[in-house]
Amino acid sequence: MDSSNLSELEQLVRRQLELVGEDPSRDGLLRTPLRVAKSLEYLTSGYKSDLKKVLNNALFDSKSEDMVLVKDIDFFSLCEHHMLPFFGKCHIGYLPKGKVIGISKLPRIVEVYARRLQVQERMTHEIATTVQELIGCDGVGVVTEGQHLCMMMRGVEKQNSYTMCSSLLGRFRDDARTRGEFLNLIHHRRS
Repeated sequence: MDSSNLSELEQLVRRQLELVGEDPSRDGLLRTPLRVAKSLEYLTSGYKSDLKKVLNNALFDSKSEDMVLVKDIDFFSLCEHHMLPFFGKCHIGYLPKGKVIGISKLPRIVEVYARRLQVQERMTHEIATTVQELIGCDGVGVVTEGQHLCMMMRGVEKQNSYTMCSSLLGRFRDDARTRGEFLNLIHHRRS
């Protein structure tokens, strides 16, 4: 975000404080508009991310066709309906077809899509299709588990509920054994 946009966002936050009945010039709120503007800039940085730069040529030749799984990838995002946080875990599995991706790139892909105004369902699908396109693999499975502050703090106020979404592509969708192996592995807990 350039400095003029950051400054404009800071002014909008200042006005929001006034509209909710606060005095943005009081001691505790003096720097709040700038902090909120910078926070929003960071929390929506995924819009400016270039997936090719994120990947950084970390695709490697591999003869393996066995499932690769990275689970419990922490994420946080902002709900596009209320701009309140939702957060949780993402699990990604794929079946290589001549190439594997550096495993640190999978959490980075999650960050690209989580750091946008989102709904969990779309984010899950975007992660899956991106992994499929970048790697050219035989299949991808993505499952996300999220807790939404818009459900916890307002509306129905259910603090213990969570949402699960899945996106299954290629053999993860078409082959029941592959899908079953993936789902079984993501429920496995370390001892």
